[in-house]
Amino acid sequence: MEIFKLFALFFITAIAEIIGCYLPYLWLKQGHSILLLIPAALSLALFAWLLTLHPQAAGRVYAAYGGVYISVALLWLWAVDSIRPTTTDWVGVSFCLVGVGIIMFGSETVKTVLSEY
Repeated sequence: MEIFKLFALFFITAIAEIIGCYLPYLWLKQGHSILLLIPAALSLALFAWLLTLHPQAAGRVYAAYGGVYISVALLWLWAVDSIRPTTTDWVGVSFCLVGVGIIMFGSETVKTVLSEY
């Protein structure tokens, strides 16, 4: 799968999970309507389905997804909670995204390099 499409799929997957968890938070912590649990459940169902669309083995997808989730969560912190991430947040995200690349593309890259010899 093309890198851009893969990261877009990870991004959409993370948004679905965050929304699915944020809506119950609004109900439980901020006194919003219990009806928020309906779109929350739909969002979490979408999240689970989106995970099945990834082309790699499930364990590899879950491991790499974690790094993308961290990145999207920091963007959510900034956009929704109006808290600007710190420099160390961005450094941490950078490490996570390097890890995502190693997990998702490392084995294929190694295989390609080894097959040339």
